[in-house]
Amino acid sequence: MTSAATHAAPSHAAPSRSAAPASALPEWDLSDLYPGMTSPEVAADLKEAESACAAFAETWRGKLGEIAAAADAGPRLAEAVRQYEAIEELLGRLISYAGLVYAGDNSDPARAKFYGDVQERVTNASSHLLFFELELNRLDDALVDAALADPALQRWRPWFTDIRKERPYQLEDRLEQLFLEKSVSGRTAWNRLFNETVSALRFKVEGRELTLEPTLNLLLEPVEPARKAAAEALATTFREHLRTFTLITNVLAKDKEITDRWRGFKDVADSRHLANRVEREVVEALVSAVRDAYPRLSHRYYALKARWFGKDALDHWDRNAPLPKVEQRTYAWSEARSTVLDAYRGFSPKLAEIAQRFFDRRWIDAPVRPGKAPGAFSHPTVPSVHPYVLMNYQNKPRDVMTLAHELGHGVHQVLAAPNGPLMAPTPLTLAETASVFGEMLTFKAILAATPDRAQRKALIASKVEDMLNTVVRQIAFYSFERKVHEARKEGELTADEIGRFWLEVQSESLGPAIRLGPGYETFWTYIGHFIHAPFYVYAYAFGDCLVNSLYAVYERAPEGFAGRYLDLLAAGGTKHHSELLAPFGLDAREPAFWQTGLTVIERMIGELEALEG
Repeated sequence: MTSAATHAAPSHAAPSRSAAPASALPEWDLSDLYPGMTSPEVAADLKEAESACAAFAETWRGKLGEIAAAADAGPRLAEAVRQYEAIEELLGRLISYAGLVYAGDNSDPARAKFYGDVQERVTNASSHLLFFELELNRLDDALVDAALADPALQRWRPWFTDIRKERPYQLEDRLEQLFLEKSVSGRTAWNRLFNETVSALRFKVEGRELTLEPTLNLLLEPVEPARKAAAEALATTFREHLRTFTLITNVLAKDKEITDRWRGFKDVADSRHLANRVEREVVEALVSAVRDAYPRLSHRYYALKARWFGKDALDHWDRNAPLPKVEQRTYAWSEARSTVLDAYRGFSPKLAEIAQRFFDRRWIDAPVRPGKAPGAFSHPTVPSVHPYVLMNYQNKPRDVMTLAHELGHGVHQVLAAPNGPLMAPTPLTLAETASVFGEMLTFKAILAATPDRAQRKALIASKVEDMLNTVVRQIAFYSFERKVHEARKEGELTADEIGRFWLEVQSESLGPAIRLGPGYETFWTYIGHFIHAPFYVYAYAFGDCLVNSLYAVYERAPEGFAGRYLDLLAAGGTKHHSELLAPFGLDAREPAFWQTGLTVIERMIGELEALEG
């Protein structure tokens, strides 16, 4: 399989009616990957990838056992891994380019066809590579350890350690090939259907027909009728497409259940934990800590916010509404850029220098366009190139936080790139570290420059809401997914059943101060993480709590912290979370670790209560 993957981040940002014109915002230049969809370079690389994959299989398939037992096992296996890594780089470059072109406009048939064709050819080519990791995992531990002692192979020790964790769950070679080839017409096709359905949705709000992003943004408007109209429009359109979203969810949940059963995973989320290189008990400790904290965090905050609005409870469309009687700040793109870069520079000049490249070299796509993928992400592409950031920037303070978030991902990906295609990718639980840390740096910088009491209150409230959306809401999402996947084992689910699960977890997590009105039972439909990466969502809560703990260490002892932090990012996927956190005196296996992170949110809510008096 190819190593490249999109690391999507929570969509904190969304477009507003007061948006900057698209011409004022940067669009990315993908020519560092390829000149264009029809360029001869794409055709040549596809042909090269296909022949390289076939040649690799011809050279190495069925021979690794004999090689591992030879006296020169280290150098010979090192040569095989070097070739494999080079092919992964080529395949990753192709699929990254196709994916980014498609993200630029999901509604364009030419782009959709290009993406589908490249994906199919890359999948077919990479089927020749499946044997390699499978054969390596069948080697005796003693032979692998002996070969890894050779300096020629030592560099890839973390990769060998990682792939050997997959050993209990791998299947016979032909079954693995079948799973891979069928993914094009199975899981991948259903993912594409979801993307194109979401991009085609239209919402009628106050006489206007809007796409998803502008409609979601109206939930951030200061005027309640606009928020209510947006929420009702969302519910109306989601209901109209409920059969499609329900079918997609049922098919993909069943597809995952079949795969998990064949591979021998015991719990519905175990495959995600394995991919994240995190133990199930660590995730369960996180989930338990967050759910226990609901009353101290979300329930407490939304009750406070309801009082600010003069209500006993807020309607669901008011959950992220701006504070009443506080002027809404807007940020031009140039101001957002300088705000984030200055915050990064105040922590580490190197961090800011890397982030600056994204602006100077057109690695960011910021405007809202019809058909463009919603939300925001930073795609690492491949180590020989660089990441690209997609946003839907529309001048709100939360857009600035999203810019800080995605640039954090981008900087992390740049720093990890020297580890190579096999070891640069970071498990999702650690992939959110730099992004959330970047948000925290930016928030602290903006707060320090804001003396006005009302504006400070609004800033802190906005940050608390972002943290609740990242921690509480994402754990609620995780609970929702567990309910759906567990129930799907017993048979197909109706839209009403899925909607009931959604309301149960939302009611539990948000508390009595949020009134979940009619229509809200459909709001699970548009959340792409449920489709593209089941159980991805807890990584956000993991990352937020981890960063809160890291930032507390930074505030207590800033001397030398930035250097250790950059080392953590540069490690990429070469170290386990316990090894990476040890220099900071942190251990995610300890219950106190999660409490430290949650206490940061609790203290900020306390600050807001103090400002209320």
